[in-house]
Amino acid sequence: MRPEISASLDDLETTLGTIEKVMDPDEMSDRVRELETQAADPSLWDDPEHAQKVTSELSNVQGSLKKLRGLRQRLDDMPVLFELAEEEGEGDELALAELKDLREEIEALEVKTMLSGEYDAREAVLTIRSGAGGVDASDWAEMLMRMYIRWAEKKGHKVEIYDTSYAEEAGIKSATLVIHGEYTYGTLSVEQGAHRLVRISPFDNQGRRQTSFAEVEVLPVVEQTDHIDIPDTDIRVDVFRSSGPGGQSVNTTDSAVRITHLPTNIVVTCQNEKSQLQNRASAMRVLQAKLLEKKRAEERAELDALGAGGNASWGNQMRSYVLHPYQMVKDLRTNYEVNDPQKVLDGDLDGFLEAGIRWRMSEQQKKD
Repeated sequence: MRPEISASLDDLETTLGTIEKVMDPDEMSDRVRELETQAADPSLWDDPEHAQKVTSELSNVQGSLKKLRGLRQRLDDMPVLFELAEEEGEGDELALAELKDLREEIEALEVKTMLSGEYDAREAVLTIRSGAGGVDASDWAEMLMRMYIRWAEKKGHKVEIYDTSYAEEAGIKSATLVIHGEYTYGTLSVEQGAHRLVRISPFDNQGRRQTSFAEVEVLPVVEQTDHIDIPDTDIRVDVFRSSGPGGQSVNTTDSAVRITHLPTNIVVTCQNEKSQLQNRASAMRVLQAKLLEKKRAEERAELDALGAGGNASWGNQMRSYVLHPYQMVKDLRTNYEVNDPQKVLDGDLDGFLEAGIRWRMSEQQKKD
């Protein structure tokens, strides 16, 4: 076996060994048996909500354990693959392709082990708002919404669009969507900040270059255990008819709901459901997520004031997408970049997400 291949396998062995220490497959096996016992109890479904949590966790732990064991088996088999290739004298292209795929999967799992924050395993609430740049910014906000939806679809995650506020000429003023799936909050939380687009404006009849901005906010979906109490006296609820592009009404009943949290003046709108009750419930979930994040931000500020941590802000502009005069997408925190913006805008975000998660881990270690 060539020295560089042996070195690569040794490197993967070290990485996978570290992952196994963190994930602890023996402990995962014990948890699977415990959850299987609970799932087999006929009385479990007396409490459907608890039953759903048990079966969901069982499925997730079983899947993670199967993935970890599969990677271990594939890595153990790699030396045999290269030996067979040498013996048969047919070249090692297939073995090298398997090594490349295995490295990518192990590195992706390594990144997942870095998602150990209190809320990282939860689903994500994304809010996208157009910023400076006029109609180009509204169009840019809609392009970003499409990018995240495409990313979620590629990962097999369900997306619910809670609210879309359309701009008059093109694009959107804002949109709120929930991306369902384990660890979607932890994964997408590194997307928070201002995204900058540079291109020849399709809305400028003189064909001039335009810079526009959109803001992305990422919050964890709130669970019942979070204890975010919102008294009825603290909110104002307004109902209206759902609207589509150009302000046109999309139904004939006042089913859309706008909730204003009076103490903070936070406003949440939901109009994706036909039922006013369903829209109110969805809007309350988003409001709770925003209040939970506000509470967390206040706690971080208190710790920072006591010298317990650095500045938690990610800064304003975090990524640039340049379509003219050259083609490039670059993350300004990690310096990760690609020269195919269209691929990124079609949802190919994994490289940026992994680089962002590694960068965040590195920054946290510096503070510690």
